Amino acid sequence: MRLGALTWLLLIASAAGAQVGLPTVRLPQVPGVLPSLPAAGVPLDIDKSAAALAGEVDPRRLRELRALRIRESLRRHRDVLEADPHGAPIVRGELLALSPSAAALQAAGGAGFSVVREHSFAELGTHIVVLHAPGSTARALVRLQGLDPAGVYDFNHVYTDSGAVGQPAPAPGGVPRAAEAYGVGAVRLGLIDSGVDVTHEVFSGLRIQQHGCTTAVPAEHGTAVASLMVGRASAFHGAAPGSALYTVDVFCGLATGGAVDSVAEAFAWLLHEQVPVINVSLVGPPNRTLAGIVQNVVARGHLVVAAVGNDGPAAPPLYPAAWPGVVGVTAVDARQRVLVEAQRGAQVKFAAPGADMAAAQLHQGYALVRGTSFASPIVAGLLALELHTPEPGAAQQAVAALAGRALDLGAPGLDPVYGHGLVGADLRRQPALALLGAH
Repeated sequence: MRLGALTWLLLIASAAGAQVGLPTVRLPQVPGVLPSLPAAGVPLDIDKSAAALAGEVDPRRLRELRALRIRESLRRHRDVLEADPHGAPIVRGELLALSPSAAALQAAGGAGFSVVREHSFAELGTHIVVLHAPGSTARALVRLQGLDPAGVYDFNHVYTDSGAVGQPAPAPGGVPRAAEAYGVGAVRLGLIDSGVDVTHEVFSGLRIQQHGCTTAVPAEHGTAVASLMVGRASAFHGAAPGSALYTVDVFCGLATGGAVDSVAEAFAWLLHEQVPVINVSLVGPPNRTLAGIVQNVVARGHLVVAAVGNDGPAAPPLYPAAWPGVVGVTAVDARQRVLVEAQRGAQVKFAAPGADMAAAQLHQGYALVRGTSFASPIVAGLLALELHTPEPGAAQQAVAALAGRALDLGAPGLDPVYGHGLVGADLRRQPALALLGAH
């Protein structure tokens, strides 16, 4: 569905919600009235990417995109999705239990809950049980927690990407520098995202293992992010070009793609493959089940690198970037200015290029990208050059080493806008690929 002006969308939203049974709840991470925006008649087409819209509207309006897209997804897929009490998308009628006891499951069964599916994660020493919630999902969660106050239960939240691929860039007219000189085939990197188009030239000759779907579903976002991590071509290179990539598609083209239990399974597979650095260009609300999984992953010496999100500088933190031990990444433009839509806070550990640059697109060619999603893989690639095997002490040393090389921007030292500072600035050296240069 092609939506017109933002104001038109907001005026009809409540009526549409009444027609399709959407709950009247607060949208997630929606900022208040934004100052100095273009006239109300300027359209904000949510079917366009953030990169494409950046050339049409004030970039500060890009922070509205995720909330509007969530509303539209809830409307389109109300048979399988609903909103939690805070407006975040969840799988309809599903609740998650993290390593519940047999007694807890028996009590849940007696209260009308039923097991939909189970995930056993030997690598993490834990498992997740997906329960069907009788009646209202929100009320069922309260009841379930009351049956087992010591247990860990939550909704099956649906996480989304935090950036978008824009219009195609022209074919390169020159070679910035020989990417082959950066070959680091012994390095292993993990990616939790959408599918990757492994036929693209930047992945030629690379070792790429894909996981997560019965049939691979290549997508723009995952392809672009992967290229910024390991891509290698005559006029393009990622942060760790030529590295082995272990990628998990948690979307698979499904309306419920990005659900917590799929993301948890992705982490478990990457641990099984002993991948030391894992990039997650997904954002969502706090979730007790996923928090437990991520805490377990970090404790085992893996580095989890995540985009901080694009909901605006005043928005509440997004996850997994905001969980302790996760390396949160913000994005800067060609002038080394933080993106106006990038989120801020203690979760920001590094800044990296995330706008005015190109990345691989589906079916060959390159496209412009914008968002913290595309800064996160650069930091992940740089950290992978430092950490070759999972080990807690070595992981901390890798972060410290990268922080020592960062260009301090903003307030001196670690700050909530740029973190330790900017890294990977030279990785924007694809001038022949990019359409949006500094001006």
